Amino acid sequence: MRPIAEQLSQWFPEAQATPGPMPTLTEAEAYCRELATGHYENFPLVSWLLPPSLHQHFYNVYAFCRWSDDLGDELGSRALSQQALQWWRGELTKCSAGETQHPVFVALRGTIERFAIPAQPFHDLITAFEQDQVVTEYTTFEDVRGYCRCSADPVGRIVLYLCEQFTDEHAAWSDSICTGLQLANFWQDVSRDLDIQRIYLPREDCQRFGYSFDELRRRVTNDRFIELMRFEVDRARRFLLDGLPLIERLPGRLQVDIDLFARGGLCILDRIAGLNYRVLEQRPVVRKADVLRLFAASATRALGRATLSTLGLSRRRR
Repeated sequence: MRPIAEQLSQWFPEAQATPGPMPTLTEAEAYCRELATGHYENFPLVSWLLPPSLHQHFYNVYAFCRWSDDLGDELGSRALSQQALQWWRGELTKCSAGETQHPVFVALRGTIERFAIPAQPFHDLITAFEQDQVVTEYTTFEDVRGYCRCSADPVGRIVLYLCEQFTDEHAAWSDSICTGLQLANFWQDVSRDLDIQRIYLPREDCQRFGYSFDELRRRVTNDRFIELMRFEVDRARRFLLDGLPLIERLPGRLQVDIDLFARGGLCILDRIAGLNYRVLEQRPVVRKADVLRLFAASATRALGRATLSTLGLSRRRR
């Protein structure tokens, strides 16, 4: 499949192109499926752990996220990205009325209706990508947390709706896991984000540890930076751990996937600590062996919870 940036001219009005005929639902779903499976390494939730009946719905959501992400990061111009994201938001608004001809929304409409997913999480995700075009650094941690509420938390909420497990309590735990995972990714990619002129380390935290943005841009690793990163890693870890009660509230197969996500975030933080927080010098990575180990541990925990639940039921029946 061609990169999304190359497909844009077929749909984006500013490219002065006339969209083709509306695809059928079958064609739209095939488009989303091809897009999702073509980026499978970034889409682990569609696995054999999930019921096959959910796969296409996850493909449809993934396709929306993939397009949103690429419109924000792959067009080579922040001004063009802002225009494209505004158009994309308009297509989302048209989606509920069935007025959009874009295959992502033709497919996504059925998913939204089937699971009664509100529009807000999708709009929030677009807001995060729009924010990336105009905000390149953050003053306070609450500013970063606000960004995570749009960039990360909506994904978890959409997953809860897809799995018919949404409650306010579940959403709060999911938000904690998603924010923790987003923070773990930020601290993993401090150097990469500097390459694209983005800084997610809050200025107030840098000042607290006596480390300047000037030193950060020069990629200076010193004791102050190490203590700063230790603090940020510990905070991200608390978010992830605080969300773990969600796992045992979910159906068994979903427990493994969500546990794997949370433990994957914790593994990233462990890798950062293992590098003595020197992320400007080396990017910490989670390897395939780590993933296999985490998967085995997650599956074992889910099996243990299921066994305890069965034993509890048996005792109550006696």
